[in-house]
Amino acid sequence: MPPDDGITGNASAEIAHELAELVSSAEAVPGAGWVAGVSAGLAAALVAKAASRSEGWADAEGARAQALALRDRLLALAGQDARAYERALDALERRDEALQRALVRAAEVPLLISETAADVAQLAAEAAEAADGAAQADASAAAALASGAARAAVRLVEVNLVTLAEDARLGRARRAADAASEAAGRALAAQP
Repeated sequence: MPPDDGITGNASAEIAHELAELVSSAEAVPGAGWVAGVSAGLAAALVAKAASRSEGWADAEGARAQALALRDRLLALAGQDARAYERALDALERRDEALQRALVRAAEVPLLISETAADVAQLAAEAAEAADGAAQADASAAAALASGAARAAVRLVEVNLVTLAEDARLGRARRAADAASEAAGRALAAQP
């Protein structure tokens, strides 16, 4: 049981502790792709929160809807990544003809996570520039989190495509992570 940190009903601390236990287990899944997808999904949720809490932002309602859609997409991608990773591990054990397909699929999902995380970082940067008060800080933090998730997903694309020289998907993932990093820099530079 996690320590009581004052969060209402301690429910948030318990949920966070359960997630940390799941990730820190000896099991291979969930792995880094799942964590990247969930992290970017949580970043999108922070953007939705910033939109809900910002009174002076004219486009807040639309941004909130977009952030919630990105959140849901990223959480679904996290689940897909866990399944693709399990299949890749199985194929690695068998060393059969399905190995290349499994590795390609294990690269495609993190690529989508990277691109979607970049979308979250872009939206978060816009939110950081338009939101007010504490909502601006939430949006800036969301951009930084999404950028980190995008960069983590790029690494997984690299690892899974190591046998395919100059694969175009790797370039796409790197461009998405660079765009996320740029957006995070913009968000973090937004003045209160």
